[in-house]
Amino acid sequence: MLKRVFGFGCLTLLALGIVPARAQEGGQPAIYTYVAEWAVPREQWRDYAKASADEKVAMDKLVADGTLIGYGDFSILLHQEGRPTHGSWFTATSRAGLLNALDAIYKLPQVTFPVMAASKHWDFLTVSRMYGMKSGKLQGGYLGGGNFKVKPGSMDAFFDISKKHVVPILEKLKSEGVVTLYSVETEDFHSEAPGTVTFVYVTADSAGIDKVGDAINAEFESHPELETTFRATVEPQGHSDFLARVGNMVNK
Repeated sequence: MLKRVFGFGCLTLLALGIVPARAQEGGQPAIYTYVAEWAVPREQWRDYAKASADEKVAMDKLVADGTLIGYGDFSILLHQEGRPTHGSWFTATSRAGLLNALDAIYKLPQVTFPVMAASKHWDFLTVSRMYGMKSGKLQGGYLGGGNFKVKPGSMDAFFDISKKHVVPILEKLKSEGVVTLYSVETEDFHSEAPGTVTFVYVTADSAGIDKVGDAINAEFESHPELETTFRATVEPQGHSDFLARVGNMVNK
């Protein structure tokens, strides 16, 4: 969902991105996500927030009529020069759903607001077949995750580790209300090099960040061989992190 990702300790960083592109095969029904990221000048952050708030009415209608199954917006907490400061996403069960939603968004007046013209911009279209979504609305949660570059021939190992050791933890945390969304994503239309896997999750509050990290770290510590296996299957220079604050999120 995001292309710059957050980390909270070595083992957790390693654990969060372990699902390879091949693991997308044979999983849940595919969902597709459109991600828009913006590098907004600091003096225009309030203008961007106003435009995002105005867009919420239209997004709620798209969820209500079944075009989308969810959406959200975020602001990056760890800033880097030339990289995004804000962004949004919306998710559908088909590419057509995303494109229909995009057509509706392009008709909104805020797409031509000066803050948009003044900001650098990136778009991504991703696909996931490994995900969990807790129905409802959220304001003020946190979004984190990781990008990992998988070595050729290492996809099966990634899939085995994620299926056995990571997804069950996230499902448990989702059932407890700690995690409200998680997704393992690859680009459906590549704007970056193939082989990158992105893992994202949303927690209901700041305490959830620690709970996710502690749970995954505990799992890796109880199975020391996992870290060795994982390190052998990723490119050391192929990792990036992000941490973001969620403004609004809706899951159908």
